[in-house]
Amino acid sequence: MADTKREIERKFEFSTTKAGRRGVPDLTGTAAIAAVTDQGTAELDAVYYDTPDQRLAADGLTLRRRTGGKDAGWHLKLPVAPGVRDEITAPLGDTLPDALTALLRSRVRDTPLEPQVRLLSSRKLSHLLDADGALLAELSTDAVRAERAGATAAWTEVEVELADGADPALLDAVEKTFRKAGLRVSDAPSKLARALAETGGEPPARAAGAGPGLAEDTVGAHVLAYLREQRDTLIAQDPAVRRGLPDSVHQMRVATRRLRSAFKTYRRVLDTAETGPVGEELRWLAAELGVDRDQEVLLERLQTRLDELPRTLVLGPVRGRLKIWNVARRTGSRRAALAALDSRRYVVLLGALDALLADPPLLKAAARPAESALPAAVLADYERLTGRIESALSMDPGEGRDLALHEARKAAKRTRYAAEAAAPALGKPARKLAKAVKAVQSLLGDHQDGVVAREALRGLAIQAAGAGESAFTWGLLYGREEALAERRERELPQVWAATARPAAVVRG
Repeated sequence: MADTKREIERKFEFSTTKAGRRGVPDLTGTAAIAAVTDQGTAELDAVYYDTPDQRLAADGLTLRRRTGGKDAGWHLKLPVAPGVRDEITAPLGDTLPDALTALLRSRVRDTPLEPQVRLLSSRKLSHLLDADGALLAELSTDAVRAERAGATAAWTEVEVELADGADPALLDAVEKTFRKAGLRVSDAPSKLARALAETGGEPPARAAGAGPGLAEDTVGAHVLAYLREQRDTLIAQDPAVRRGLPDSVHQMRVATRRLRSAFKTYRRVLDTAETGPVGEELRWLAAELGVDRDQEVLLERLQTRLDELPRTLVLGPVRGRLKIWNVARRTGSRRAALAALDSRRYVVLLGALDALLADPPLLKAAARPAESALPAAVLADYERLTGRIESALSMDPGEGRDLALHEARKAAKRTRYAAEAAAPALGKPARKLAKAVKAVQSLLGDHQDGVVAREALRGLAIQAAGAGESAFTWGLLYGREEALAERRERELPQVWAATARPAAVVRG
């Protein structure tokens, strides 16, 4: 079983030999620190694991097996923000626990993890307490020795890690006191990063160039940079999805959609014979992730609508039925999403995506200047959206129009992604178009969510009636969703008209 802790810390090192001899200054009186208590010294022995090509280190992750101290075991640290990491721990054993293996799968895949560096640390630990004796932070002074492939390095590192709930401003106050005593913030984000740097084992830089024979200002270079960004997002969100973190499924699904959209938008830049099969696999992954995400969105919508009703209009065990209905559907949807991430098909997809970006199937148009080629690609998607909007608006209300509006929503999403992808090269005009189209997408998305909600409400009403409960509230919510859909359809022409001007600017 793995445990998770949010780690907010700051690492320091002595800026001069003289400062190192003086040691760490007394922090009593700094900010809210009223006392510093000695917790003794521990001898720590940590072996850090990675793939031979150091994929974890390249992404800022660390995996170690540590003995000694109070937290002996397997530790996986995932970056959250500068100075902030999630530390996931599992019991000490000879092999990596399955819970941590799963969190590394999107990066490691079939490549074995091997010992890379051994760090031996003599840690002097102190507690920083407030006036009531509550723990504010831990202060560690580590004398570190790194061993890697016959090379060694040694240094002293000072670390201040906040206790749960402590004010992050404490770190700024400590840093100010430390600066006066000759300590500065460490350049290395972790002990592992410093050990690799000082023993000649830094991970190789990721491929980020323009591509074979391409200049940096070409449309091909621009498209490849965008695709790599989305690939990296997909991989980074994998462990977050497995941990059930908020919005992680949505973010991972969006990355798959952006990749697929880019393959289609830039079909004159990248050979569709190569991108098409990868795009189809991305479609599969998005669908598997979508089951759970769609249920999450649907429940939130139904709960919001229910909360808007006066209590006198909520008849029968409505909330209880909604909860049971959601649990039954959500259990299966979450299981399906995780099964997809654990499948062989998913690993093959990631490998195919990496291979495509490492050796991109560039067409002749990829060498064109980005500023001249990107507008045409964006506007082609915009014209496609125009056709779908006009077709939907010409139809009578009903199921056919609902389907047409749903197709228009998909086209709006693709156009928005195209404009956002082009923004680094085209600047403000592309950003304005993306913003305008996003408003259309949001309106159409709300309309489609209402279509899905009505179907769910109808099913819940049938269930309630079959159980001898009142179906009044479900019918009332259904009627409200119908009214909201009609309102969105009336608003669409005006919202759509607002996209014309930024599209004209992009056209030039």
